[in-house]
Amino acid sequence: MSIVPRRMSAKIEGDFVVFLIGARLNSWWKLGQFKWLGDAMQGMIRELEARPESGFLGYENWLSLRPVMIQYWRSAEQLLAYARSRDATHYPVWVHFNKELARHKDIGIWHETYLVKANSYECVYNNMPRFGLAKVAQSLEAEGNRATAQGRLGRTDGTDAPILPDGVERA
Repeated sequence: MSIVPRRMSAKIEGDFVVFLIGARLNSWWKLGQFKWLGDAMQGMIRELEARPESGFLGYENWLSLRPVMIQYWRSAEQLLAYARSRDATHYPVWVHFNKELARHKDIGIWHETYLVKANSYECVYNNMPRFGLAKVAQSLEAEGNRATAQGRLGRTDGTDAPILPDGVERA
């Protein structure tokens, strides 16, 4: 991933969904017993990336003893349709987890789903590769009305920054 050496923001048309999913190893010494779960997640991602009609837009991943994945979806309906599709990779993994592993306290899983209304988000990336929403949506220069958080939220014209980054002048 190449670094974009300036301030960037992102824009996506319409509503979208941010889905956070993670796991917690409660018995870290049993890490090897749960490799299958990470492998299954990667299989789901490959499946979703091969099916643009699924509504899956992309993801970011953090791997550790408490892995977290951020997923971006076009709609909650598409996310839920994938989760419940008996023809998709997720469903049998979900069933297996609930039947076999839920009775063990060695691993926990969690997820959070956020429905994001059009134009009700803001983001900025500085000296980063394309990341997060900017990786799955339109990546834009963080200048003009996108120079500040208030500007990116459509509340000001972007000239309200109390401190501007070096090299950036007020309009």
